[in-house]
Formats: sequence, C-alpha cells, structure tokens
Amino acid sequence: MDQLGWDSCDVILVTGDAYVDHPSFGMAVIGRVLESQGYRVGILSQPDWRNKDAFRALGKPNLYFGVTAGNMDSMINRYTADRRLRHDDAYTAGDEGGKRPDRAVTVYTQKCREVFSDVPVVVGGIEASLRRLAHYDYWSETVKRSVLMDSTADILLYGNAERAMVELTHRMAKGENIREITDLRGSAFLCREIPRGWSEIDSTAVDQPGRTEKQKNPYEGAHPSQCDDAKDIRIKADKAKAEAMPEVEAKPLSIIPDTQAIKTDPSTTYIRLPSFDQVVEDPVLYAHADRIFHRETNPGNARPLVQNQGRNDIWVNPPPIPLETEELDWVFEQPYKRVPHPAYGESKIPAYDMIRFSVNIMRGCFGGCTFCSITEHEGRIIQSRSEKSILDEVEKIRDLTPGFTGVISDLGGPTANMYRLNCKDKKIEETCRRPSCVYPTICVNLETDHKHTTQLYRKTRELEGVKKVVVASGLRYDLAVKDPEYVKELVTHHVGGYLKIAPEHSEDGPLSKMMKPGMGSYYEFKEMFERFSKEAGKKQYLIPYFISAHPGATNEDMMSLGLWLKNNDFRVDQVQNFYPSPMASATTMYHTEKNPLKPLGRNNDENIFSAKTKEQRTLHKAFLRYHDPDNWPMLRKALRRMGRADLIGTGAAFLVPGESRREKEVQKRESRKARPQARSSRSAPRRRK
Repeated sequence: MDQLGWDSCDVILVTGDAYVDHPSFGMAVIGRVLESQGYRVGILSQPDWRNKDAFRALGKPNLYFGVTAGNMDSMINRYTADRRLRHDDAYTAGDEGGKRPDRAVTVYTQKCREVFSDVPVVVGGIEASLRRLAHYDYWSETVKRSVLMDSTADILLYGNAERAMVELTHRMAKGENIREITDLRGSAFLCREIPRGWSEIDSTAVDQPGRTEKQKNPYEGAHPSQCDDAKDIRIKADKAKAEAMPEVEAKPLSIIPDTQAIKTDPSTTYIRLPSFDQVVEDPVLYAHADRIFHRETNPGNARPLVQNQGRNDIWVNPPPIPLETEELDWVFEQPYKRVPHPAYGESKIPAYDMIRFSVNIMRGCFGGCTFCSITEHEGRIIQSRSEKSILDEVEKIRDLTPGFTGVISDLGGPTANMYRLNCKDKKIEETCRRPSCVYPTICVNLETDHKHTTQLYRKTRELEGVKKVVVASGLRYDLAVKDPEYVKELVTHHVGGYLKIAPEHSEDGPLSKMMKPGMGSYYEFKEMFERFSKEAGKKQYLIPYFISAHPGATNEDMMSLGLWLKNNDFRVDQVQNFYPSPMASATTMYHTEKNPLKPLGRNNDENIFSAKTKEQRTLHKAFLRYHDPDNWPMLRKALRRMGRADLIGTGAAFLVPGESRREKEVQKRESRKARPQARSSRSAPRRRK
C-alpha cells in the first residue's frame, strides 16, 4: 500500500488459502477483476483468527470485507471422511495443516465484525455457496441454519460471482446501502418482510410430499423434447414470452395445480420452502426441500427460494446468468503473476504445484452426480473459453511460469470432455428442469460432438515449446464414446500411461442413487481405449475410481463390487469413503434415508440404506480392499453373517482366503480362555441384599 501510495483499501478480501496469483484460485480472480474496475483491493490471506489485530493489518476498507473459506470447504479441508483431523493442507505453504479455522466463513466474518462493526461483510466461495439454506452438517450430525444466520454477513454471493461482485461493488461505491441491494442474481440475504409485488407459491404445490400417484416426476421423466413435438415446445415458449403471465396469488395448497406452479413468472413469484424448524423435525420435508432446490437451478427458469429461519426469512435469488465466452476470456486474461506470493519464499504449496502447468478451459458440469457439489456451485450450463484465449495462456505458461519443461499437465476443468458441449436449442435449455443432461440417458438435445476439444488438443500440441499435453481432469466416458475420433485422439496423444476414470460402482442400485451410468458404458469405453492404445503401439492402463459407503450401497452391493474388482484383477490402493458435503442430493439420502430423485410420499416404501456407523463404513471400504490381509478377518466374519461363506477359500472364485493354521490355533486358544470365564460368571452366587 505504501509503494502504491494508498492510504486505504476500497475492498479487503479475507481468504483461508495461501495467496496464489493464478486464475485457478478464486481469491486471485475476484481480486484481479475488482482491480480491473479501478478499485484498490487488499487481501488478508490466512489471518490468525485468534488475534483480532490480524484483521486490522490493512486498515478499514472503504466499501466492504469480502470473506471466503478458500478453494475448499474448510470442514472438508480440515477433516477426512471419517472425521479425523488432517495434519496437511494442500492450499497452505509447506502443506501445513491448521492455518484456517473450522467453519472459516463464519469465524472470519465475526472477526471482521469485531474490529470494524460498521463495515459491511460479503461472503462467497464454495463454503458459503453450499450453506446458503438449511443444510445437513455431517460433522455435527445436525441440520444447521444458513451460514448467513451464523456468520451475520450482510449478503452471500454463490457460484462464480464475478458479475455479481462487480455490480455490487459499483452500486456500493455510488452510495447504495448493501441491505437495499436485493436484486442481484446469485445472491442471498436476510429478509424481514417480503417485498411488495411478489406472489408466493408453497413448495408443496410444486411437488407434493404426500400422495404421489398423479405427480409428474421431473427427474426420471423424459426430456420435454421426447414428450412433445419440438415444434410444439417452441410454440409454447414463444407464446409464454409474448403474453404477460397472470399474477399468481398465494393460495392454499389444495387449489394450486402443479402445472400452474411450474408456469409462474420467475420475476414476480417466489417459492416458499419448508421452514428451518420443519426440515429439522421432518425428514420427508427435508428431502422435499432438496428436491425443490435442485429443480430451481436453471438460470433460464429458476424462481427465488425463500425459507423461514426464526425471525427472518432467507431469500435466495435465481442463479447467475452464465458468462459468455468473451466474458470468461476476459476473466482469465487478467494480469495474473501465476505464482504464489513472494512472502512464502521457497515453501511449496501443493495445490499450486498441481495446477501451475495446467489450463482451465471451461466451467460447469451437466453430469449432475448426486455426491458432487459442482452443479450446486457452478451450475450445469457449460461456460467455455475461446480457443485463442486458451492457446494464449499455454504460451504464457511456456514463457512466464518457472520450471516449465514443455509438458502441459492438464487441459480441462470440472470435466475433461464437456468443452463447448451445450443444448442444441436455447429455448429448450431455458425451460429444462432435468438435473442431469446425461442421466438416465444422454439427452437427445445435447451436443455430443467433441470436435472442438479434439481441435484444441491438436493446436496445443503444435505450439512451439510444447512437448506433451496430458489430460488429467475427470473424463465422462459415457459421453466420450459418442465420439470415437475424440477417444482415439485422447488415447493416442494425451494419456501418460494411465487414465483415471470414475465408474464409482458396479451395481445398478448404488449407481441409480449416484445418477451415474451403468457398467455398459465402461466396457464400451474400455474396448475403445485398449483398441486405440494397441493401434498407437502403447501400453496404457485404465485406473477406475470407486466410492465406498455411498447411500443406497448395501453390504451385498459392496461384496459384488469387491468380486468385480477381483475378477478384473484390480487392487485399489486408495478408496474414497462417501463424504456427505452440504446440500448435495446424496447427502440428503444419507441424512433422511429418502430418495429426492423420485416423488416423495408419506407412505413411500423406498428407504435408502446408508452406512453410517464406523463399523459399517469400515466394512464397505474393506470390500474394495479385499486383497489387504488386515481386512480378511473382518470380511470373513461379514461374509459368514451374510450367508456367503462360499466366498471364503483359496482360488480365483473366492473373495478372501480362509484362516491359516496359525489363525485357527489362535482362535481356539481365545475360545478356550473365554469358556471358563463364561461358566464362572453363570455359576457365581448372587449377593444377598
């Protein structure tokens, strides 16, 4: 600040990450974007939350504090899926754990309030995004209020919030009170009374959590283009645009038909979700709220969501409009230094080392996997950069990034192969409420031609100084098989010996709860992968990833997956136990044991099993590591209990070997020791009172 001649900052950003001036780090993006608008931006990186003076380091901001936990949710960053404290942190210099507090958004906001009580606070990032409404909290095993309530922030910006952040800052700079800025897309705020001119629709009118025989199922039903003639859909859309929608008054549940609720005008009608108290007490209403939330994620038709939490309502505006290609290019072309702050010296930041030679080519994901938070945060409409912008960034890496050896470590993003894949019809895209474009089948309106990605790969390889381009982002293989030319290009030039893909499970039951394709797509891709590898004269291998203890996965399902792994000669070293992140549909299944992907009913017979106890989760993990001798005693016991002792023995047909002679002798000795104790306890005389 002294060198720049600043007496104060306009905006001070507080982050739980080490500061890396790179477009893969959210705080760098927001800082550079605001700087480009003429604002003086200061950044407090990992301030000591136990010391108030750390939050005074840059003085008092003229406009507001912007608070984020960082690129990761602070609880997921700090704890394993088994709730064990991590001692490392990939987003901290030296990989040192403990540099950020639990629930960092709340703690940082409260500290900002302590030091400058009159300065507004804006919260954002992944942690705030996933806690904008009432949500199940895995670490406390309770349903918690919106982070707005606990943190006392003035406004929450969710998703990729560049546009909202710029507009908010300009309006505050002009003198608008932050509490009066209530019309920003992608924002949430506390609301004491509903603004005039708005009509309310009870969420149970949109999707009744009662009798379900006559309810339309928007999740499993066919896409609108498969139900009606596409021309008819366009006529309806045009008619809806031409004619002003009649205002829908708040009416009792019984007289609002489902179709009327769906056709309401998003600019004048909001949906009231069950209150915080209701979702705490009633699992069906919690699952129902999750179902409504995921139906209202399309920026083209989403309506505001309102949820009562005590004396206040939480008002959540519709998601932000996705950035156009030119806008996204502009964000990525800010003058990033592409290195960590020099204050860290020679200390390594693992997250930076992982991405410093990689390029983010797109945002969003239309996969809709229930255990993943990308859709809730970034949305399912793909936002793609231009080819020129991407190639220019590769050249910047070549020319400016220390240590570059000619290898681009990744061209990707949330997924490797959704670049420039969008709905073929903009009008259909704006009316669609499907949570996934590829489940249960790939939508007929989805563009599946990977030609733009294939061309990008080729042009990147041709750049001077680039020796190899590796694709390391997750591959959606059920989509890739629709374009064999892309698969051939990928396998021939962009696999570094191993390609990681994520079937997640082998059994249809758990896969249906994940919204993942069946194993047929895996086998189809595997055949292509092996054929093209052979044609290229390369020995390359597929490495599949699986999740253990996912909701819907029974002991029998995990046993079947273990057998599949053994039959296919896979010995996985690392297994990811299911991690219930806030507001994911799979987390709703875990908490409520209900299925929000289907119509919910009071007498709905489908109860979803979730492995919750330590013993259950450890067993599910053990089935995937059937080859580890440490797991054999547990697996033998479980298999006998399940009536599958036939899988215990030596040979290819068995899952685990039987006890060795030594193990049997130990068991006999322990059994003999236990018998006298049992007899003596039975024969011991009772004490007289």
